[in-house]
Amino acid sequence: MTGSDKHMAAERIKGNLGPLTGEITPPGDKSVSHRSLIIGSLASGTTEVGGFLNCEDTISTANAMRKLGARIEINGSVVKISGNGLRGLSEPDDVIDAGNSGTTTRLLTGLLSAQGFFTAVTGDRYLRARPMKRVVDPLRLMGARITGREGGNKLPLAIEGGNLHDISYKLPVASAQVKSALLLAGLYSEGETEVIEPEPTRDHTERMLSHLGVKLHKKGNSIKITRQNEFAGRDISVPADLSSAAFFIVGALINPGSELLIRNVGINPLRTGVIDVLRKMGGDIEITNEREVSGEPVGDILVKSSELHAAVIEGEMIPKAIDELPVIAAAACFAEGETIIRDARELRVKETDRIKAMTAELLKLGARVSEFEDGMSITGGEPLRGAGCSSWGDHRIAMAIAVAATRSGGETGIEGAECVSVSYPGFFDVLRRLGNK
Repeated sequence: MTGSDKHMAAERIKGNLGPLTGEITPPGDKSVSHRSLIIGSLASGTTEVGGFLNCEDTISTANAMRKLGARIEINGSVVKISGNGLRGLSEPDDVIDAGNSGTTTRLLTGLLSAQGFFTAVTGDRYLRARPMKRVVDPLRLMGARITGREGGNKLPLAIEGGNLHDISYKLPVASAQVKSALLLAGLYSEGETEVIEPEPTRDHTERMLSHLGVKLHKKGNSIKITRQNEFAGRDISVPADLSSAAFFIVGALINPGSELLIRNVGINPLRTGVIDVLRKMGGDIEITNEREVSGEPVGDILVKSSELHAAVIEGEMIPKAIDELPVIAAAACFAEGETIIRDARELRVKETDRIKAMTAELLKLGARVSEFEDGMSITGGEPLRGAGCSSWGDHRIAMAIAVAATRSGGETGIEGAECVSVSYPGFFDVLRRLGNK
């Protein structure tokens, strides 16, 4: 049973928490941590990972790769991976349980489609409700044999891998997970595999493959990869997760008197949409000490409380800030005017329907918010009040509501808040420490 299926206790957040001051280093980037386990397991020899995010989602990936024959030792935030090479995976003796992790499921579906053995993949009740055809369909075009509920749209999936051929595939919807699945399959496929994105999405997979010596060809929105023989393991340093930092960035912006330094954060330009949006809303956010580590840009982020104003968030901004839109919606409650979020239909197929969830929970806090098919509108300026809220089993919903609650009158209880452990164990303790409560 995963954390998302357990009985979850309510987390209580005191309103008017006060200034967030001091400095923090958030946990390691979850996207990079997942990929370090998968790609490191495909390398020949040893890969050592520092700054690893040790949480339920990444442990799901580690356990999956162990079942496939990789030797992975995890000691806190340090990981040692003894890879068996690109063709060293073996058929598991049991079903792979991806827990709550869509990243684990979708990336492994691509990888397993290229293996010459049978695999079955399932997950918790939330993951079993999420759509998978967006990754299954292009893999079938490459020759993969994948079956599952609703014609392969829902877990469990059964994958008969091997003998893939090249493909040139234009993604109908921008998705880093689908792109990554196809690139992992392309490591094994005959010919040259091409993925064409409607707009650029986070490129952690490409950066890590390049860091370990795999050659990719990028031109515009096209990424091409050819069949590989082997590549060697190499040390990987994982930066702090910008998606996790975003909750504290917003917390510092909306609580008067705050000044917060967030260290060693990944500032990949395809991930910094949240910073661009919050600056557009008037946020005082400065990035210093910029550098590159293991192929990823890293920096320190200084945030000061700010008077925010409304903005329209749409188009090419959306893929760069998709995971942070719930906390951006929370920030909009304290911005002057009406904030509009459009072109974000993708939010409806995340861990939960995040448009519906954020609308429902912000309404409980007294916000003026309404939803539409591909987004929502939030009119700020009205004081919020504490209320009984739900996480919807979604870590980002729980943390976004917690941030909004820090500026609400009275106490807010968040049922099911234990789901935060899938990405940020200890989040609530850090939030209270920064607010000196």
